Amino acid sequence: MKNKEVKEPRLKEKKWDKSFEDEITKKWVEDKVNRFNKNDDRPVYSIDTPPPYVNTPIHIGHATVYTLMDMFARYRKMIGYNVLFPLGLDRNGLPIEMAAEKRFNIKFNQVSREEFLKMCKKVLDESSTKSINYFERLGISFNSYNIGNEIGEGYLTDSDEYRKLTQEIFIDLWNKGLIYEEERINNYCPGCKTTIADAEVEYKELPTKFNYIKFKVDETKEDIIIATTRPELLCTCAMVIFNPNDERYKHLDDKHAVIPLYNKKVPIKAHPMADMNKGTGLVMMCSAGDLSDIRFFREMGLKPVIAINIDGKMNKNSGFLDGLKVKEAREKIVEMLKEKGLITKQEDIMHRTPICERSGDQIEFISMKEFYLKQMEFKEDIEKIANELNFFAPESKQILINWIDSVSIDWPISRRRYYGTEIPLWYCKKCHNVIVPEKGKYYKPWKEKPPVDKCPVCGSKEFEPELRVLDTWFDSSITPLYILGYSRDNGFYNKNSVCSLRPQGKEIIRTWLYYTLLNGYLVNGKRIFNDVWIHYHVVDEKGKKMSKRIGNYIEPGEMLEKVGAEPFRFWTAMEGNLEKSNFRCSFQRIESAGKTLIKLWNVARFVSMFDNIDFDEDKLCYLDKWILNEVNDIVKYARIYYGKYDFHKKKKKIRHFLWETFA
Repeated sequence: MKNKEVKEPRLKEKKWDKSFEDEITKKWVEDKVNRFNKNDDRPVYSIDTPPPYVNTPIHIGHATVYTLMDMFARYRKMIGYNVLFPLGLDRNGLPIEMAAEKRFNIKFNQVSREEFLKMCKKVLDESSTKSINYFERLGISFNSYNIGNEIGEGYLTDSDEYRKLTQEIFIDLWNKGLIYEEERINNYCPGCKTTIADAEVEYKELPTKFNYIKFKVDETKEDIIIATTRPELLCTCAMVIFNPNDERYKHLDDKHAVIPLYNKKVPIKAHPMADMNKGTGLVMMCSAGDLSDIRFFREMGLKPVIAINIDGKMNKNSGFLDGLKVKEAREKIVEMLKEKGLITKQEDIMHRTPICERSGDQIEFISMKEFYLKQMEFKEDIEKIANELNFFAPESKQILINWIDSVSIDWPISRRRYYGTEIPLWYCKKCHNVIVPEKGKYYKPWKEKPPVDKCPVCGSKEFEPELRVLDTWFDSSITPLYILGYSRDNGFYNKNSVCSLRPQGKEIIRTWLYYTLLNGYLVNGKRIFNDVWIHYHVVDEKGKKMSKRIGNYIEPGEMLEKVGAEPFRFWTAMEGNLEKSNFRCSFQRIESAGKTLIKLWNVARFVSMFDNIDFDEDKLCYLDKWILNEVNDIVKYARIYYGKYDFHKKKKKIRHFLWETFA
């Protein structure tokens, strides 16, 4: 390789400095270098970027996974794709309302709906601005940092345009007969004061007492002992069961147990749900003690008795416990049972308890009317679609399959809250006919009149609005439809109706991924993605979850001020495969990654001294050919692994080449 002229380095600065970043970022944004052109002839590569909740500004985990997504986008641009990579912010649902309640020290139902919505918006505007600023400083190459309605522009899930599409999909599914209203026992969160879906329920081992209670067999007058953690629900017991293989109780089959204190007779039956090794092997089946009780009642066709109201207090069905809170009722009935010698013993145990993933409150099971989206009849179709998807890593697919297999009821999609997309329905006061509006407008039934002057059935002019909102996952599950222009740009959508990539967290496979596949299928009859990239979490240096409370949290703004975006970005790629395991994050690790940037800058300065390089192959020496061969191997290696969303292996190879070979 012949060098004709050696000059002073064109890169004057002696080392990389984070102060360079602001100027570069500003120029990228002003020049709109990442703008999406829907009329471009190149093939579209679309990324359904997960819109983060902005009840608080984005955290270091968001910063990490969006940096990786940015690498996905930049690579696809480099190999000739027209990349659709939109900025989105999720601004609907319980997380937003809970942040407002905490900020203003008030419950949503203590003020007017309008006033509470203003409180939510204030929280949202502050955290949204900060989040967007962090993304920009991180160098995330979103198509645009402007919020708008054009394909490629940023979007907010509480914007009129987004909510209009959410309502249009509700109307379409309603008109297809896929949405219905019914009174059922549902998961109810006393803290959030609303129904929640099974996918929003988590389980924790919590301390409680196993109470061994004496029942009487009506026919033989013998005593039988049943252990329970929910003695306050004795009044709802409809059957006592034992395992068919349990020799101790076969003589009780088809006899009747007398419920203590209530003197109510219920049948005793053999059923495989009873665990011979738990308690005494006898189980009292209550209407709504837990999910297994609810499923048992459905299976056996038993009529449930509901003893707990939505305010978390016992009702008249509980008799002498009426008006007490659940915990108070439990204490009182145990006291009464002890007084009558009906408790033989108590054990302290850890009980698998259902809790709300949002508030952490213990779930109760309450009967109320809700809207449901049919999913049970489509389970096989969704599982078939799941098997068509390319998962990175492949083992993540099993989490989705397991969840689909476990779905046991249709999806309750209505919520008794305020900050969400309104269900677009009205009701005739006289004949209760449902008024379903035409598509094409964002409706707010709680403050607007229906789009008809009189009821088409009875002619009445008096109407009642639907006050409930849609589950936030119903909103979130339409993101690929929205970013691809469904309904608002059907020309583009019809050409690009399958999204290239869904990147998301492992913990929301059963919610965001599943519900998006379901809604996409119900709208289009096919899969909505090609690839799914599932990531783990970002934890502290010791592998613990980051928390502001315990002081191991790294705030993105602090990190950007201290080390800048580039060391962080390099650390993100070097740390490992986030699809395989958690990332351990610390300032020390990030700063260490920054040393490679210094080395890269030194190499770049040295190279910038040379001009008019002659790459005549006949004039290349052995060392030149060796280095070029190494570079070509790295390029081939990159094409293989970048295509698999793996930047870790490639970064290690580049780093080794830079430090150990080229330098």
